[in-house]
Order: sequence, then C-alpha cells, then structure tokens
Amino acid sequence: MEMCLQILVQEKRVTQRELYYNLLCGSPEYFRSQVEVTRTIQADTVLESWRLVEDLLLAAFCCRHLSISFIEPNQEIVDCSTYGFSGHAITGDLKSLEKLVMKTDARYIIVIEKHAVFQRLVEDRIFNQIPSILMTAKGYPDLATRFLLHRVSQAFPSLPILALVDWNPAGLAILCTFKYGSIGMGLEAYRYGACNVRWLGLRGDDLQLIPEESLTPLKAKDLQIAKSLTSLDILQDNYKEELSLMVQSGQRAEIEALYYHGYDFLGKYLAKKIVQANYI
Repeated sequence: MEMCLQILVQEKRVTQRELYYNLLCGSPEYFRSQVEVTRTIQADTVLESWRLVEDLLLAAFCCRHLSISFIEPNQEIVDCSTYGFSGHAITGDLKSLEKLVMKTDARYIIVIEKHAVFQRLVEDRIFNQIPSILMTAKGYPDLATRFLLHRVSQAFPSLPILALVDWNPAGLAILCTFKYGSIGMGLEAYRYGACNVRWLGLRGDDLQLIPEESLTPLKAKDLQIAKSLTSLDILQDNYKEELSLMVQSGQRAEIEALYYHGYDFLGKYLAKKIVQANYI
C-alpha cells in the first residue's frame, strides 16, 4: 500500500511488471513471483481508486509506435509529439510507409523492445532530455516496423540507432532482426533491416546495476535461441562475447529490473550511456 501511495503521489503509470521488480527487491519476503503481485493487485479490495487500478494494469496496446513528424500519402501531416504516452500507431501497409515524407530535429533513434518500457520513457519525456525518436514493435518486430526503421535510417543516415533490449538471447535476437532483417527472407532481408543499429543496453556491464534477486535463470528456449545466433556468420564478435557471457552465467535480466533504483532511473541510465557513447 505504501508503494501504491507513492505511485499516486508521483502521478506515475506503473505496470505490474515494473511493480514486481520494485517489490522483489524491497519486500522479497512478501513477493517472490509476478503471479503473487498480480493476485494481490486483483484481490485487494482496499484499492477502490479506478485511477490507481488502471495504472497497475498490464500494458497491452498497439504494437508499432513512432515519435516523429511526417506527411502521409493523403497529405495529412502527423506530428507525433502531440500524441500521448502510447505514441502514434503506424499502418501495416508497406506501400504507404514507403511514400512517407519524414522530418525530425532528433539526434538519436531509440528502438525499444517492450511497449511498457516505451511508455515509461514517453511519460518521463526522455525526448526532452535526449532529442530522440522512440520506436517499439512491442516484442519481436513485425515487417512493417522493420521496414519503417529501414526507411528512417535511410532518411536520416547520420542519426545513431540505439537498441534497448532485455539481456537475454531473445533480446539479442530482436536487436539482430532490426539490424540485419529476418534471415528467413534471404536476399530480401536487407530491405527490412537497418545495419547501423547499435546495442545500447542491457549488456553485461550493466549487471552491476541490477540486484541479484532480479536475475532469473535462462530457459531451454533461451539456449536454443543462443545456439541459433552463435551459428550466424553475420553476428559481430562483441555480440558473440555478450551471448557467451549470458550462456556461461546461465542468467538473464529484464530492463524493468533497473526500476529497483526508482521509476525515473531508466531515463538517467539511458542519458548517461548515450552521452558517453557507451554502445556497440
């Protein structure tokens, strides 16, 4: 209840996953799993404020978002800076995306694995601190999101594209799909990739910021993905080193684990890494 009160006072929107990591480190004797946190939220009749309950609901929104201004084929001007915390959902029509006329004064493009993390950064208005375009595919990127990133990278070739993903083989696989396109598409893959994508985080050197309680064991599926990635000739050496560290440690870390330091810590973390050019 104390933490819920803090959320209300700070006027934050907090997902169940964010709340879980905060409680895991702050009150491990009470909450040891996501299920326990979810059940407590749903069962607690004291939480009569619809606003609070709404702020704790699991995030599930549109899967593609972009913060940038562009002119659509019908000549409608879309200024994404005027949209709320969910951003602007793009069309899945590749022909329409190909005709977009884009403009931006951003200095970076940040590609985010998770929509809930995207929302946190938009709510904290990270783009005011770091002039940036924020994009998310809400997990594994679909064709339209990859194609849009490819188009943005061509339209603004001088802007660094930085990826924020979980520290696990699946997170690296998502980064590689944005960077190289889908391997299954063969010679067409280059049309849906952005080869200048760089890995911002999470990486092995970020584990010092994450409490040991927040680390979880790798699953069998993680090891399968790691094996597939290792076999890729296009995977650069420093990515292979990170992948090897994941497998050797047998552990994985989620972006939300950084909320142990406070819900506003993620923005500070990103700003520091970007200013120091700490990406590979």
